[in-house]
Amino acid sequence: MRELSRCQAIERSIHKKYRKALWNPFIAGVKRYELIREGDRIAVCMSGGKDSALLAKLTQELLRHTDVPFELSFLIMDPGYRPEVLQRVTQTAALLEIPARVFRSDIFETVQKMDGAPCYMCARMRRGYLYSFARELGCNKIALGHHFSDAVETVLMGMLYGAQIQTMMPKVRSKNFPGMELIRPLYCVREEDISAWARYNGLEFIQCACPLTEGASVCGGSKRREVKELLRRLRQNDRDVDDRIFRSVHRVNLDTVVGYKQNGVEHSFLEWYDEKRNP
Repeated sequence: MRELSRCQAIERSIHKKYRKALWNPFIAGVKRYELIREGDRIAVCMSGGKDSALLAKLTQELLRHTDVPFELSFLIMDPGYRPEVLQRVTQTAALLEIPARVFRSDIFETVQKMDGAPCYMCARMRRGYLYSFARELGCNKIALGHHFSDAVETVLMGMLYGAQIQTMMPKVRSKNFPGMELIRPLYCVREEDISAWARYNGLEFIQCACPLTEGASVCGGSKRREVKELLRRLRQNDRDVDDRIFRSVHRVNLDTVVGYKQNGVEHSFLEWYDEKRNP
């Protein structure tokens, strides 16, 4: 039997050992939320982390096996990484045989000079650069590596710290770049399974190379870390808690909602309450 290359072994693990945990929920999410359609040209963004690396590999495998014609462009944004960090990111792409092109920006340098919330500004600037470069390449969609666990955490963060119920949507139309859409193909894939896949294949990724948070294990702020820890404790007594939170925002009962906002306008149950009174 012919010995597999490192990349082939990684691809095989997706279709064999982790088919149920990774490939099946990936395909389920793409189909359920209609994320990829015929004729799409999708920019897949690799940040150097495990999530975006798996996203790149899954979309590449989907392109190889699907009957739906679409195109992929793999991108690596360099927001100002140190040379050795950028080298690690490009080496990972090469190991996975992902033909990614690097485009550079001065985001880190710019954000360091700003007052206020650097992580928020960095995220906004990254998104703007991604949209601009993807549009130059003729893409109509950008795929990011947010996953099931990110979506669940976002629901709790909105309730606990934002005093609102909101979700991380599986796809969003850009307001500033007409015709562009952001999609999240890993929406049904769990972070723990992504980590298991990375460990199984001996893959190492950068954590956070931001000069403002260097040394931190997680980017994204203390609130998300607090929610991750809360969920970890809840799972000790209820292993299905994540599933129920995820399903709850797919099954919102508007008859029992006190208030909601739609298209920027706030509404109250009082608007329809008297109309539903019994004679």
